[in-house]
Amino acid sequence: MFTVVLAVVILVSGAGVLYLFRMGVGGKSWVQFFAKGKDAGFSVKELELLRRLAATSDLEDPSSLFWSQARLDSCIRNLVRSVRLTGGGDQATNDFLSRLYDYRKKIELEKPRIKNGIADTRQIDEGQRLRILVEGQGIFDSRLVKNIGQCLIISWPSSASVPGGFDWKGLKISVYFWREEDAGYVFDAVVEDEVFSRGNASLKISRGDRLFRTQKRRSIRIKTHKPAYLYLLEGETPSDTIEVNPGFKCFVENLSDSGCAVLVGGRPAARSRIKVQFILNNAPVCLSGTVRFLEYNGEKNQSLLHVEADPMSLETRNHILGEVFGVVPDEEEDLPFRLPEEEAEAELEAEAEEVKEEIEMELQEEEEMEEENSAGASAAVESAL
Repeated sequence: MFTVVLAVVILVSGAGVLYLFRMGVGGKSWVQFFAKGKDAGFSVKELELLRRLAATSDLEDPSSLFWSQARLDSCIRNLVRSVRLTGGGDQATNDFLSRLYDYRKKIELEKPRIKNGIADTRQIDEGQRLRILVEGQGIFDSRLVKNIGQCLIISWPSSASVPGGFDWKGLKISVYFWREEDAGYVFDAVVEDEVFSRGNASLKISRGDRLFRTQKRRSIRIKTHKPAYLYLLEGETPSDTIEVNPGFKCFVENLSDSGCAVLVGGRPAARSRIKVQFILNNAPVCLSGTVRFLEYNGEKNQSLLHVEADPMSLETRNHILGEVFGVVPDEEEDLPFRLPEEEAEAELEAEAEEVKEEIEMELQEEEEMEEENSAGASAAVESAL
């Protein structure tokens, strides 16, 4: 019995090898292709689909799909084009496309500049945004002003929710920052002195003994400037329902499959639940999530909201990753949005200008009242004399 089973296994294996070598007509090493594909974690069924894509793309070395970013992008682009022509594809096709995007992301994240990171605070770039944690007080926003010698000079920490005015000198602090296209970092430091640097109040802090790398980047972001609408959500339930009525005007400034950054007028509350709706490759996209932190620009009265996205549908995630990796076919261009970019930007600036004018009018009224009170007081003094 065992001999019969062994013979069948040998026969099937031999047929499989013969099949692979037959596919090697034209100098293409399909045997190597399947071997590398299995090492990369693809199933036999997925590899057969990849083989067809590689053949369609006429690659001289099909196994280059597993190490060449450009050739993998070319094959994904062909698949996306095919999905668009067939009206969106079925569940199996979207699952396969998602696996390709995961592998594409893996190639990107394993590049040396992202994989290795930095090992010392001397490598922190000036201008880096920092989050300062003071135990018992709260979290403050700051930036690195100078990276010199045995110390760091940071801008005076600020917070919308924590009152200032206490003495920083001698405080022990924890410094958190996110390095663009890399990871999060943290180190402990001591505030050595309160100083002025480049004309602004600043703090001189120690370098810290150790720099820890945490929260390695799990997604790839691209910079955008897409006009969008923002809607406030209640509760923790995700929402991917397409809205018919316009919301608050905003711009999506960067985008990934894990979140986005949104530019809005005013200063909304942090930790808000929001939904952002915009047009991407001729189709509406809804992204709901939580505002993890914001950066407020007082001069322009605008806030940049950093949003962590809720779990997305497979179609939405594939849609966004197609934009992130630039694999959308060239003939696919965005149709005009209901709110043209120029109009949205002008209206956003106009709203900020109105707020600025209102503040200036209030200040002017206060100054006039102070002048009247001062004049009345002077007259009373003169009368008394």
